[in-house]
Amino acid sequence: MKFESILEEIGGFGPFQFAIIVLLCAPRIVLPCHYLLNNFIGALPPHRCDVSALVDGGLFGNLTLEQRLTVSIPVREDGALKSCEMFAVPQFQLLDNGSSAADLPTVKCQSGWVYDNSTFTSTLATEWDLVCDRKSLTQTTGTIFFIGVMIGAVTFGFLSDKFGRRNTLLASYVMAMGFGFASAFANSYALFAVLRFLTGFGVTGIGVNSLVLGIEWVDPSHRSFIGVIGSLSWSVGNMLLAGLAFLVTDWSTLIMIVTAPLGLAILTWRWIPESARWLLAHGRVKEAQFYLDKCATFNKRQKVSIKLETLTTNIETQDKSYTYLHLIKTPKMRKITLLTGVVWFGVALTYYGISLNISGFGLNIYLTHFIYSAIEVPAKLVIYSFLNIFGRKKCQAGTLLLTGVCIAVNIFLPKGLWHARAGVAILGKGLSEAAFTTLFLYTTELYATVVRQNGLGYTSFMSRLGVSVAPLILLLEDVWSVLPQIIICSAAVVAGLAALLLPETLNVKLPETIEDIERPRGNKVSSSSEEPPALFLEIQSTADVEQ
Repeated sequence: MKFESILEEIGGFGPFQFAIIVLLCAPRIVLPCHYLLNNFIGALPPHRCDVSALVDGGLFGNLTLEQRLTVSIPVREDGALKSCEMFAVPQFQLLDNGSSAADLPTVKCQSGWVYDNSTFTSTLATEWDLVCDRKSLTQTTGTIFFIGVMIGAVTFGFLSDKFGRRNTLLASYVMAMGFGFASAFANSYALFAVLRFLTGFGVTGIGVNSLVLGIEWVDPSHRSFIGVIGSLSWSVGNMLLAGLAFLVTDWSTLIMIVTAPLGLAILTWRWIPESARWLLAHGRVKEAQFYLDKCATFNKRQKVSIKLETLTTNIETQDKSYTYLHLIKTPKMRKITLLTGVVWFGVALTYYGISLNISGFGLNIYLTHFIYSAIEVPAKLVIYSFLNIFGRKKCQAGTLLLTGVCIAVNIFLPKGLWHARAGVAILGKGLSEAAFTTLFLYTTELYATVVRQNGLGYTSFMSRLGVSVAPLILLLEDVWSVLPQIIICSAAVVAGLAALLLPETLNVKLPETIEDIERPRGNKVSSSSEEPPALFLEIQSTADVEQ
């Protein structure tokens, strides 16, 4: 008897499972609030050189503020004041009509900057003057956070298998909350960067463990539902972030608010059950019996009637003799490994490259972020219906290539057509989300059971690599305004073309061994006998990449 048979006996989808979903809801919603928080706390408001020191020196006499700025700061071609330059000495002749500021000597701002606080009360840029020569540090903060996420994924994946999902989840709650709140009180940029790294490290453990717990407590026919719920909770948190950022315009307060739900998560952690599947796999039969009996009672079913000791040798666990090297030892396995790495990198880079670029479409950043988040919901629902119609490969390649097309179209659309640009950008965001949703399922079907966890660990690393470089790519707009879009578009197209080289897995039995991968994969099963929801069991290694 397999563990699924026990779930069928005690109720594989009932009040007990719904309670788990509810208990894990708050921490799952927190994830996107931290992943995309830099859109708001790292915003760069309009600014100019501070000329108040000249006023204190009595150089301006009775000049109005507008006149003081005219003689102190040069203007750009569009008529706005330059952000990072001022005249070496006040140019009073500019007060005369017809005088030109061309070729007048300028210097960098000498006494700091004055910021436009109409949109943001304070951001990282205004807190530590991360502007002009230092403005790249705001985007660097996002990269530092995602590096923490990358390292945390590897660490918590190991800890989860060794010490259990429940205990590791509590450690993630405490770390994410502690370092999250601490970063709100950082008194230097260096300290803030370190604390954001540690926050990313802790937050990723929530993603690794929360979805795993939900999936391992439901029967195979409802695992896809749990996957969808977990994915939709990301979208809810993403939309919530737009509203919170609109209401709270101070960076430190916003960090505390999006971190606060973890306090509720810590309080309710005591009611979260450990994975009985994990307990049995590690021979902890009495503890597994306790949680299984609780599940049966909650679901108003009979308690387990078999001896659980008989299951400890039958639980499906990963063969310890398989390592990452087995992903490249054989030809077809090596091809799948290379191509899935390219696709994961491209999907992550594209999704976050679009998500982190929420300006330039004629809408305020709050509305853009909300629309970007809202479009994910229909994108998820539509792609789930298309997967069984068109197949995994066509959906994966199609969504990526169409995302690249949307980005390319916006490169050539004039900025004056902001309605069209915003519409194309929103469509591209929905397609990039559909590509991410498809990839979770597709990857689990491509790898054999004996190396599936290793394969997902590798692709998880590749995705985080893409996520980490996305903020840095956006900085290249200073070199050429459309260069980031060209790079992101190229990544989407290359990933889409790579997906076309992967085998189709629709209605194909899951490979159990590497030998199954190397032989022709023509063993299809009927839709009635197929068990696609079981594939979502493997999402546990990658659940925190996007959602």
